[in-house]
Amino acid sequence: MRANVLFDAAGESVFSQVALAVALVLLWTGSLPVGVHAQRANRTPEELENVGVTQKPGEQIPKDLTFRNEQGESVRLGQYFDGSTPVMLTLNYHRCPQLCKIQLRKFAESLSGMSWTAGKQFEVVTVDINPREGPKMARKAQERYSGPLQNPEKTLDGWHFLTGTQGAIDALADSVGFHYKPLDGKAQQFAHPAAIIFLSGSGTISRYFTTLSPTPGNLRTALVEASNGKVGNVIDQAFLACAQFNPNSNSYSASAFKVMRYGSIVIALLMGAALFVFWRRETEQLNAAEEEGLDAVLEGRT
Repeated sequence: MRANVLFDAAGESVFSQVALAVALVLLWTGSLPVGVHAQRANRTPEELENVGVTQKPGEQIPKDLTFRNEQGESVRLGQYFDGSTPVMLTLNYHRCPQLCKIQLRKFAESLSGMSWTAGKQFEVVTVDINPREGPKMARKAQERYSGPLQNPEKTLDGWHFLTGTQGAIDALADSVGFHYKPLDGKAQQFAHPAAIIFLSGSGTISRYFTTLSPTPGNLRTALVEASNGKVGNVIDQAFLACAQFNPNSNSYSASAFKVMRYGSIVIALLMGAALFVFWRRETEQLNAAEEEGLDAVLEGRT
C-alpha cells in the first residue's frame, strides 16, 4: 500500500515554493481546513501523481549495485551490510530546494540525541537520486549534516553519502518502493517523498519512517527491530516485545495485549518456579523424615 508521506515539488517562483511548503506542512500536521482536505482527496496535484512510497517489508535490496562514495571511489552497496549491523537508508538530492534539507537536518538532530554512534551500532546510507550530482556535493553534504552531531568525526565513518548512475539509482529506488520523478521544465529538480528505510544487516527491509522528526528513542527501537535484537540491551528487547508500531505517528508504544500476554507468561513462570521450590523443599523434608525413621528402626534393633 502507499504510505502517507511528505513530498517535495518546486514551484515556478520563490513564492510558489514557499506556499507549497507551507501547505505540505499544514497537510501533514492536519492543520488545513476541511475544504482543502476534501479538494486534495479528490484531486492529486499533477506534479505529485505516481510519487510516494510503496512499503515492501521483508523484501531484499540489490546489494550488488555499484555507486561512488564521497571520495569518488567505486563501492558496492553490499559493503555497508555486514550481516548483523542494521542500516538506515534515505534517498535525497542535494540541490533540493526544500524537503531534503529539512529531512536530513532533522534526521541529524535526532541522531545527535542517541547514545549510539553511526558506524558502531548502526550504519546510515544516503543515496543521491540526481545522477548529475557527484562526489564533491556528497562530501559537502556529509560535512554539513555531521555538524549537529556530538561526535562528527566518528559519524563521518558511519554516515555514507553515495552517488551513482540513473540505472543504479532506479534499481535501488524500485526495490524499496521509493517513487519519484523529475519536474517538467525544472532543471535537476524532482518531486519525491521523504522516508527513512530500516534494513537488516543482510539487506532485508524491516520498517519505514515517513516523518521529518523521528525521535531518538523510536530510531533506536526500529534499529533493534531491524537487527532482530542483535543490537541493544535486554531492556530494548523487552520493550520491543511489548511494543506496537503506529504508522500514522511513526512511533512505538506499549501494546496492552502484548503486555498482558507476556505478563501472563512471566506470572506463569514465577508460579512455576515457586511451585518447584516448594516441591523441592517438601521432597527434602520427606527424605529427611524417612532417613530419621530408618535410623530409629535400626537403633531399636541394636
